[in-house]
Amino acid sequence: MTESVAVDLDRHVYGLADAPITLVEYGDFECPYCGAAAPVLRRLIDDSDGMVRLVYRHFPLFTVHPFALTAALAAEASGEQFWEMHDLLFAHQSRLTDPDLENYAQMLGLGSVTGEAVQDYRPAVEADYRSGVTSGVRGTPTLFADGRLYQGKVELGALRSALGMHR
Repeated sequence: MTESVAVDLDRHVYGLADAPITLVEYGDFECPYCGAAAPVLRRLIDDSDGMVRLVYRHFPLFTVHPFALTAALAAEASGEQFWEMHDLLFAHQSRLTDPDLENYAQMLGLGSVTGEAVQDYRPAVEADYRSGVTSGVRGTPTLFADGRLYQGKVELGALRSALGMHR
């Protein structure tokens, strides 16, 4: 019998941990819409004066994106350098094969991020995916602002307005 592994669903936080507004993104590293959203979300957090934090959760659409799951596992295996790997994966979405992932890991000074070594991270990715399914996520990116589904465009003005940030 395998022991159940408790997974912290808020483990990938960009911004201040105690920011009053939490934006949760369910994303897929091979999804072009997630790739377009990534710099917008970064700028939103960077320009929020500590008001907003982003929590990234894996939602690999493995039936349409053949490298999404291995990319998610590589990101998990990056540990403290998750956000650096996150940025590399989105910057190079058309190059997510195992040799590509290993190259990114080498660039970041990490050990192996593919194969058998990263299977220990599968429960974390699966927990993210299950939480998305439970929350009604059907595609990526899906955003929740303080637990409420955000249905607007992933653009700075629309997000700021929806979050009550007037600039």
